[in-house]
Amino acid sequence: MFRKVMVANRGEIAVRILRALKEVGIPTLTIYSEADRNSLHVRMAEEAYCIGPPPAEESYLQIKKIISLAKDKGVDGIHPGYGFLAENPVFAQACQEAGINFIGPPAYAIEAMGSKTRSREMMQDAGVPVVPGTTKPVRDEAEIFRLASDLGYPIVLKAVAGGGGKGMRVIKRAAEIKSAFRATQSEAQSAFGDSAIYVEKYLENPRHIEVQILGDKFGNLIHLGERECTIQRRHQKVIEESPSVLVDEEMRRQMGETAIRAARAVGYFSAGTVEFLVDKHKNFYFLEMNTRLQVEHPVTEMVTGIDLVKEMLKVAAGHNLTYRQEDIKFRGAAIECRVYAEDPLNNFFPCPGKILSLRTPGGPGVRDDTGVYPGFEIPIYYDPLISKVITWGRDREEAIHRMARALQEYVINGVKTIIPFLQGVMEDKHFLQGDITTEYIDQKLHRGSLVDAGYFKEVAVLAAALDAYRTEISRGTNSFPKINGLKMVDNPWKMTGRRMLLDSRL
Repeated sequence: MFRKVMVANRGEIAVRILRALKEVGIPTLTIYSEADRNSLHVRMAEEAYCIGPPPAEESYLQIKKIISLAKDKGVDGIHPGYGFLAENPVFAQACQEAGINFIGPPAYAIEAMGSKTRSREMMQDAGVPVVPGTTKPVRDEAEIFRLASDLGYPIVLKAVAGGGGKGMRVIKRAAEIKSAFRATQSEAQSAFGDSAIYVEKYLENPRHIEVQILGDKFGNLIHLGERECTIQRRHQKVIEESPSVLVDEEMRRQMGETAIRAARAVGYFSAGTVEFLVDKHKNFYFLEMNTRLQVEHPVTEMVTGIDLVKEMLKVAAGHNLTYRQEDIKFRGAAIECRVYAEDPLNNFFPCPGKILSLRTPGGPGVRDDTGVYPGFEIPIYYDPLISKVITWGRDREEAIHRMARALQEYVINGVKTIIPFLQGVMEDKHFLQGDITTEYIDQKLHRGSLVDAGYFKEVAVLAAALDAYRTEISRGTNSFPKINGLKMVDNPWKMTGRRMLLDSRL
């Protein structure tokens, strides 16, 4: 397919792509910043080159440096992963002009879907339902006042060039417009270099459901079902699953056909995702299209058995799609939990640092996509994602039980993580019933229920066990259970593991 492929990314997604390349026998090359010199993706690639200092704008976003390195090293394909340059039409075009295959969609599709207002206008023209709002940037506060009167509160301000939950403000009353307008403009300019914003009607308590699509350069397009991405914090996803408990066969067919219609409207090929907001009446509306591989793509791979990265490679190399729509079969259920180095007790504040020890989960139906190892230091410069844990089950209940077990096995020492929070979600009755909205995390944290379930339950049990252990030691009693005549307290194998567990959790 290719002589050599560059992975122009870092972390777990770079590792994920490198694994696919190795499986199909394509030589690999990757780049890294000075902060990532000891990263796992650097160790895995056959060639790795430093591209610049730690800040992304001086390294991973340096288009000219990346293209120059690729040409110099005989690279004929570049996979951008997600983030950084993955949805940059200038980079896709630069690859094409340099004679290098961009392993993703065409530059014109990226550009069309990168503008939220332009994409909304195109979707309306294609007959795709969109959330009521503007298709042009708003000019001033007065215009927002007029729009809010027409649409009704609440409304949401969004960056035209936005994505990843950045550049968004929900407005519930007129008094909030002035400050929200300025704050959204400032954040949009800082994050995307473009201060333009637009207005949408804010759907209260919706669900966020997306459809995975796949197309080739010959006009063939299929969908691979939906992913439920409703559980979010700061408009960024935390837990994803497939299938959605809300979606039945007829709704899946309708959403899939709508997603394909959206992709066809921009001449799309490669892997991509069409995102929808769904109201309480199961009406769905186009939100945006992500013209790249999604963070949550593994749940689709688990229920379809299709390797999306390998399919992207085939499409980029000019092959027809491997599958037709009738070939796509959905088996069981899958859930993904994103493990971040963040503190849920402090509004999910990032907690970078060195990973002192690490024990990852395994066993039947468990997949761990990670880019770290014991001794690795999580940099302050990038997203604090440590790994993604994905579980598969014959049904949703089994997938959830496996996830609960996998999270219990997962031990990370040295940095705070959201694992206890995720454990709380897996036990929450509303999640178990599929009764969720995009406000789920905020509501649960406000009530303290997830924090209680995830943190204090474990702490209480372990504290009680530790107190009992110390009490027995101080008394010098012989009440400890014996195994083959050896008191458990004297068993180094058992106690080493338990001390490690206690040290990591308390």
